[in-house]
Amino acid sequence: MQLNPDTASVVRADRVSFRYGAVLALAESSFSIPAGAITTLIGPNGSGKSTLLHAIAGLISASSGTIAVAPGMRIAYVLQSTKVNEALPVTVREVVAMGRYATVGAYRRLGAADKTAVDAALERMGIGRLARRHLRELSGGQRQRVFVAQGIAQDHDLLLLDEPLTGLDLVSARAIDEVLHEEQAAGRTVVITSHDLNEAAAGDWVILLAGRVVAFGSPHDVLTGDNLAAAYGSILLHDGERFVLEDPAHRPVPGRHEHGRGGEDG
Repeated sequence: MQLNPDTASVVRADRVSFRYGAVLALAESSFSIPAGAITTLIGPNGSGKSTLLHAIAGLISASSGTIAVAPGMRIAYVLQSTKVNEALPVTVREVVAMGRYATVGAYRRLGAADKTAVDAALERMGIGRLARRHLRELSGGQRQRVFVAQGIAQDHDLLLLDEPLTGLDLVSARAIDEVLHEEQAAGRTVVITSHDLNEAAAGDWVILLAGRVVAFGSPHDVLTGDNLAAAYGSILLHDGERFVLEDPAHRPVPGRHEHGRGGEDG
């Protein structure tokens, strides 16, 4: 996506900060997120990525400053499957159908339009054949696709996803990646968190975090040596062609999917 100075913003923050009790989760920062873009929040563990995602979703309030989402913006928020109890006695279809509760309410029956939205989300994520299976029976990649399907089954303009591609098998990562671009093509705004620098570089907009917003803007402007060194410090290495993290938790895995780069089913 080619962004220009006139591109509208769906999120604007002015000197915003967040605290959990006495702990400062994100120091005073200002940034914007453009409409219709795929924006990546990236930074080390504990840098404030999830805090910022929660704030955009309206789940937490600022300790100081302001953060504003464009009026009328409908938000769908997809958590990592690892943060949800997959042993819950619910089927795949029931989990995806929960995405319609924001529209119809938790205690009303789904109508024809709701069922159509659920069916479409299942098919888009390639999990229609799993609809009757229980969540606990699925692989990690399949579970993540279920929760992304729940998100896209909602009526939404802004899609938030917490590390949707982290640690997934290639088939699941590719399926989710394709849907993210379909969402963008449909005019929606997508915001994801990630640890993968290549993933961030393949998007439209980046917010680099390290307990504060170090930089935000296009990948070319944000993912510079100086900015990355400020965010990652000594765990950042340069191999002559790209920056890599010398960190076992975030070290690239051979054959791993990279956002925006196609792969083969495996």
